Amino acid sequence: MPVAVPTQPAQLPAGLSASADGTQRCAWCQASPQYQHYHDHEWGFPVTDERRLFEKICLEGFQAGLSWLTILNKREAFRAGFAQFDAEQVAQFGEADITRLLADSGIVRHRGKIASTINNAQRVLELRREFGSFAAYVWRFEPSARQRPARITHDIVRAMPSTPESTALSKDLKKRGWSFVGPTTMYAFMQAMGLVCDHLEGCATREAALAARQQLQVPR
Repeated sequence: MPVAVPTQPAQLPAGLSASADGTQRCAWCQASPQYQHYHDHEWGFPVTDERRLFEKICLEGFQAGLSWLTILNKREAFRAGFAQFDAEQVAQFGEADITRLLADSGIVRHRGKIASTINNAQRVLELRREFGSFAAYVWRFEPSARQRPARITHDIVRAMPSTPESTALSKDLKKRGWSFVGPTTMYAFMQAMGLVCDHLEGCATREAALAARQQLQVPR
């Protein structure tokens, strides 16, 4: 009687991994359940909410030089320390708040990044006066479909630490007085808030993120 040979799973494309139930995801999210939840429900999904946008751009600035998992683990402490990322409140922070935050072990205690967050909150208020909302300003930098690769693969994402659009966003924000908004940081922000969808082809979350974008009414 022939011996049954176990079926070997097909090799996944680079950048993808499969969970026990066979669900394929971008491989970077397998590092922890928290990463996976962020990947499945947040990363790449379009955002227009003012607080969430301000939070995302601030946390990307804090992440520079650190892992994103470190930031996720400290996220609730960041929210508590920065008034739930209400830009109007953060814009009023002063030296006493910087001292308070530097003593908060729950966040990344970096004076420059803390001061930058307060400065950038003030700049958000200026953008709201000019464009009606921070969201309306940011969504002006969405790449058109013809500017994006037809298929998002691991090699393509690895080759795009920044893009012409993230460079343009970075340059314009710096001109307006923002800090910690370099082109690579701004591309990570664009990925996080769904201005681009970099879930790889074959990732189970990709279609949901793209569908959410199709249903979104872009703020003007």
